[in-house]
Amino acid sequence: MSFKIIHEKENHLFSRKEVLVEIKKEISPKKSEIEILLGTKFSSSPEAIKVNKIFSKFGSDIFTIQARIYKSKEDKENTEPKIKPAKVVA
Repeated sequence: MSFKIIHEKENHLFSRKEVLVEIKKEISPKKSEIEILLGTKFSSSPEAIKVNKIFSKFGSDIFTIQARIYKSKEDKENTEPKIKPAKVVA
């Protein structure tokens, strides 16, 4: 698996780093794999990383990933929107 940073921006207002990364892999990478990979590359814990989008062209083995790397897990929890559970209608 090859790894290349396309764009990196420091966002001081939200205490995070916004990155655009390109990964070459045979199958679609999982978010947990990406969090571990970015955590080792940027010296951060995987819990402090939010993977926003995974892009790929049809039939291509190159994936473009948009992610946010926070300074701590608490910063991520305080900044990212909360997801409400779906209501079950009977």
